[in-house]
Amino acid sequence: MPFPTRSCLVGSSASERVDALQWLTGRRGRPRGGRLAAFEQFLIDVVEAQPDITMPELAKHLFETHQMKAAPAEFSRFLCRCGFSYKKTLLASECERADIAEARRTWRQSRQPKMREQPGRLVFIDGERDPWLSNAVTTKMTRLRGRSRKGDHLRAHAPFGHWGTHTFIAALRCDGLSAPWIIDKAMNCAAFDTYIETQLAPILSRGDIVILDNLAVHKSAKAAECLRQKGVWFLFLPPYSPDLNPIEMVFAKLKAHLRTAAARTLEDLRRAIGNICDLCSPEECWNFLKEAGYA
Repeated sequence: MPFPTRSCLVGSSASERVDALQWLTGRRGRPRGGRLAAFEQFLIDVVEAQPDITMPELAKHLFETHQMKAAPAEFSRFLCRCGFSYKKTLLASECERADIAEARRTWRQSRQPKMREQPGRLVFIDGERDPWLSNAVTTKMTRLRGRSRKGDHLRAHAPFGHWGTHTFIAALRCDGLSAPWIIDKAMNCAAFDTYIETQLAPILSRGDIVILDNLAVHKSAKAAECLRQKGVWFLFLPPYSPDLNPIEMVFAKLKAHLRTAAARTLEDLRRAIGNICDLCSPEECWNFLKEAGYA
């Protein structure tokens, strides 16, 4: 049955033709792809050559080379249809060094396939306090963006002067988040030893492997000996390789929820962290390891 016309601007015969077109092709009106379809390969080549190009820059480039005008939003929709997503992972430039590149390649090609055979033995930990790192938690966290009417800025409030920072450390396994610990100071060797001895070691089993970043504070002989007595050992990631530690995804989730909670006292911050840790289901933890190549 023809779709309804509006204000008599579409005649019944035109309506019937469009309806027949949909029945035959599954589409109505103009072909998919729009006016940018003719420049598909050109646009793909430009984006692949400069993956972080902005849509206004891409629109300007197309106009300068082909005298074709289009709104930046059109390019965004077009690239989505072409299979591009808008995401970016920032890696340390040191990863381009030959020795580190080789260490990362060995880890991915030699170690990870063996780890995927026994993911239940893997225990990933991390712990730092630098506010710019992923697992530093503060009392000034708030959502980064919001909406307001055009011509005005959204104004929110968070402490700019006195605010507190905690160090959060935890252990990620394929079936859950274990041994969460919060301290009101920087993670040094003494604090790390205490965490291993009092929080992590009691929940480990013989044959477990504790995987962590290659940082000086983690290379503690006392902590290593504590694990060795349990039949467990440390395995350090290649230098400058936090992307190989799936617990970074846990910290990303933690921070997103903390920005929503907007805790302004250390007590509220601790309570919020405890509630968020309970949200990490076994299925989600398994997916974290799978995404990083360990399951």
